[in-house]
Amino acid sequence: MLLAIDVGNTHTVLGLFEGDEVIEHWRIATDARRTADEIAVVLQGLLGQSPLLKGTDVDGIALCSTVPSVLNEMREMCRRYYGDVTAVIVEPGIRTGVPVRMDNPKEVGSDRIVNALAAIQLYGGPCIIVDFGTATSFDAVSAKGEYVGAVTAPGIEISVDALASAGAQLHKVELIRPRSVIAKNTVEALQSGIIYGFAGQVDGIVERMAAELAQDPDDVTVVATGSAAPLVVSEARSIDVHEPWLTLIGLRLIYHRNTA
Repeated sequence: MLLAIDVGNTHTVLGLFEGDEVIEHWRIATDARRTADEIAVVLQGLLGQSPLLKGTDVDGIALCSTVPSVLNEMREMCRRYYGDVTAVIVEPGIRTGVPVRMDNPKEVGSDRIVNALAAIQLYGGPCIIVDFGTATSFDAVSAKGEYVGAVTAPGIEISVDALASAGAQLHKVELIRPRSVIAKNTVEALQSGIIYGFAGQVDGIVERMAAELAQDPDDVTVVATGSAAPLVVSEARSIDVHEPWLTLIGLRLIYHRNTA
């Protein structure tokens, strides 16, 4: 089985593949203070409680991280605790098959390249990936499978946190769809602004990106992923596909590309 690990700024998502299918998954907080030993304890605890792994070992690890300090500890964890397991870490020198057409390709996060590979393999190009994480990231992939550009906006959760901390009479609310757009109380007013506000942001940015990415914007497939995607997917008119495991799928593809 292949263990795919996507280390984000806020959460770390782990997925266990049997063939092409994600058969088990976990989401934990990303903690830059964790050592390699602590990460190993958490990982072994998660794997140990899964009935799907009884009598079966992890025989491969694919990893990407947007947090350098965590990446260093993850690399050490793989070396110390899974030294006999083939580990592919997405970093310079790893074959992804995705040409990066940016002014400085090294600035592009590894998770964005991983997402681009998965999207182009699953849905073809041109496409736009909307990743709802700590930031809301919009990634443009050409019909040739090239990563050609990006848009980055504040994410839903950090926007909510900022609003709650700056407003004396505002507080964090449960992020669910309100009864109506025009709210009758403060809680639903916040929910409406968050849900429909971000849906409108997505539609507006995607519309402009698609117009630049293809002669016919209708040819562009828009793929949503990320932990906060379910909040917006049903309200954003521009999203065609919701693939929650897009990054994990990309990690699987890169693993096989580099170990075949």
